[in-house]
Amino acid sequence: MTARPDAKDPDVAAARAVIYLRVSTRDQAKRGGEAEGFSIPAQREACLRKAEGLGAEIVGEFVDAGESARSANRPELQRMLAHVKGNRVDYVIVHKVDRLARNRVDDVEITLALKAGGTQLVSCTENIDETPSGMLLHGIMSSIAEFYSRNLATEAKKGMRQKAKAGGTPGIAPFGYLNTSERTAEGREVRTVVIDPQRAHWVPWLYERYATGEWTFGMLRDVLAEEHVTSLPRPHRPAAPLATSHIATILKNRYYAGVVTFEGVEYQGRHQALVSEDLFEQCQRVREGRVRSREKPSLRTHYLKGSVFCGQCGEPLSIQTSRGRLGTYYDYLYCLGRQVKKNGCSFVATDQSRIEALVEDEWARIEHTQDALSQIHDIIRDHFDVVLPARDHERSEAASRLAALKRDADKLMQAYYADAISVEHLRDEQTRLAAARALSERRLAQIEIARDQLEASLDRCCQLLLRPQQHYLASDDQGRRELNQAVFRRIFIVDDEVVGVDLTPAFHHLMDPNLGERLRREAAQAVTEHTKRANLHLVTNQTPDEGSKYVHESGVIAGDRPTVHRNAFCSLRRERPNGSLPWEQEKTLDAEAQGSNMTLLVGVTGFEPATSSSRTKRATKLRHT
Repeated sequence: MTARPDAKDPDVAAARAVIYLRVSTRDQAKRGGEAEGFSIPAQREACLRKAEGLGAEIVGEFVDAGESARSANRPELQRMLAHVKGNRVDYVIVHKVDRLARNRVDDVEITLALKAGGTQLVSCTENIDETPSGMLLHGIMSSIAEFYSRNLATEAKKGMRQKAKAGGTPGIAPFGYLNTSERTAEGREVRTVVIDPQRAHWVPWLYERYATGEWTFGMLRDVLAEEHVTSLPRPHRPAAPLATSHIATILKNRYYAGVVTFEGVEYQGRHQALVSEDLFEQCQRVREGRVRSREKPSLRTHYLKGSVFCGQCGEPLSIQTSRGRLGTYYDYLYCLGRQVKKNGCSFVATDQSRIEALVEDEWARIEHTQDALSQIHDIIRDHFDVVLPARDHERSEAASRLAALKRDADKLMQAYYADAISVEHLRDEQTRLAAARALSERRLAQIEIARDQLEASLDRCCQLLLRPQQHYLASDDQGRRELNQAVFRRIFIVDDEVVGVDLTPAFHHLMDPNLGERLRREAAQAVTEHTKRANLHLVTNQTPDEGSKYVHESGVIAGDRPTVHRNAFCSLRRERPNGSLPWEQEKTLDAEAQGSNMTLLVGVTGFEPATSSSRTKRATKLRHT
């Protein structure tokens, strides 16, 4: 559709004009299922009528669909300005001035650019021209457009802030969730967030794997790609495999722990959490640890990384490849303390295959006899009979602690709403409460472990300790990584020798030569404490040889334990066979493995000796664990 030249004066060339059309959002550009929505065709029709009234021929059309006017960096606008600069254009026609700019500075710059090209700006609905009154009106309308834009942004942000305070989700829901709408009984439409049934289960899978410290963003990305996991398709962005940066964003987003963050402030969300606070904090500790150690696990992975440590300084061993004179590549392990932290360690880089052989030999040293395992199994099962019923008070205390933390969080938000505390103070307190909440949730989860879970874990542990090296050698790389993580927290190596190990809490107790005595003391203490609260009977036998016996309502006697022969435990491998390591004189050991709480066996409830398999099969197995 073009305007006809003036028929009264055919020698005068028709004026040349271009039109500029714009809508702010993609939704407006596609509204109603139309190719251009409703606004753009309406603007075009008005601009064509204006051109016809001016007797101008339309020589170009520029459309920014879904571009905000708060910035002049719009592709079609810049293309139009370039066209005006290089070609004769008499008029630039817009529906309203705010279609061109909603910023006074941009409006002035665009107007000057048009004047430099000999082009006049024309509005379909506003009488702006080169006269003083027309220029005044132009300035007023431009100022009104800027005010409207800024005021709209302020009101929108106010609404989003209020929605976040109420636990809603302002903006697009992240991976694993879907934005949807519901209609209330009053007929109002409410936008909310629901679980994405196709993707939600991958979020806890990502967190659980990364929390082990042995998975990298690249490894997680590869497995998701093999399983054909993609992002949610959007109108302007098709579905695509998850990139490394997307996975990194997922693993640091507190939204998955049930928290909505807006303007740096955290609010308790109404959406369903996909991971626990404890699991989220574990992942953040892994991220921070890698930053502090400057380790780049995405460059090189090995199933021993995270399990083997330097026996001289206690720092992790990492993998590196070097090339020999003849072009042969050699893989070896080196101490991060020596090469990265420069702590003066003298650990000599050791061939990777040698370290692997040392770890294989260490698995042979933790083997138990059938007699020892049978006795361990019996005394722990009896221990469950006494300790588990005594956990009611601890469960109540942990639940009360969680409730108190929630009340503290509510009071904190009330103080913030009343302007009694600053945003910085709010953030610090929210961080502290989140860490305390994660600790309490972890403790409550340990207390609420069912007996059948503990017994199943005990059976698996005993099965492994009967032939540990056989299980280890029969496993593939991923299986060996999981076995090492299940049994060893750290394996310390100096030169060609394993000089000590830190066992995981469950196996620390199972391999303790004083296990029977330790459990007797724990059972006596548990029953004594529970007697004060749960109507247990304290029965004292006056026979000196038998000592005191604690009787539970069920009739189980804590003082009666199967006779444990010391020779059955004499072959157990001690964690420090040659005494303390050099670095332990300056550093203190973690307290994690020092207690005797047998609920720590739950840490291996999902543990099974792995067998060799292809990578795809292993990924499928991991997905379901």
